[in-house]
Amino acid sequence: MARQPAAAAGDSGGVRPVRTAHATPPGGERLGLLRQLKEDLDVVVARDPSRRDRWEAALHAPWQALAVYRLAHRLHGRGHRVTALSLTWLGRVISGMELSPGARLGRRVFIDHGFGVVVGEGTVIGDDVTLYHKVTLGSRGWWQASGPPARRHPVIGARVRVGVGASVLGPVVVGDDCLIRAHELVLTDREHP
Repeated sequence: MARQPAAAAGDSGGVRPVRTAHATPPGGERLGLLRQLKEDLDVVVARDPSRRDRWEAALHAPWQALAVYRLAHRLHGRGHRVTALSLTWLGRVISGMELSPGARLGRRVFIDHGFGVVVGEGTVIGDDVTLYHKVTLGSRGWWQASGPPARRHPVIGARVRVGVGASVLGPVVVGDDCLIRAHELVLTDREHP
């Protein structure tokens, strides 16, 4: 997979994946915040049969955590790390989910139930991804003698579904349209099915 240096100093990802046929990068950062939040609400209404309109969707705790993440991510990208981390803490209190402000989440991400979801600092999630509760997208650690690797967290392609209790750990790439089954542990790259 081709790579390029990270643009921002302090970016924990080290290097970022370049657009490839295997994992399409997220497109959400191109939208304005309010437009993105409305789109996220519409996804909840469309995908959760218990939510009939945007008002009910706004009471969906995973949407609330995602809304807090969207704001925190923008602040984090502008160098307001302490404020972003404080908002992330608020999102965790509201929902029981931890969405790191340094992660990059795409458009129309749907988190069903969401309790126990952890998305680590350098994780990249493509558009139209579905996460179920107790999913972990994180690192495996870097305590090897060689020091930290260039990238520690997974890259999740577009339209991926990650089942209940699944963990995707380390600098792996999960290609577009893949299914990660419930309670599955993914430690190596996963190509398009």
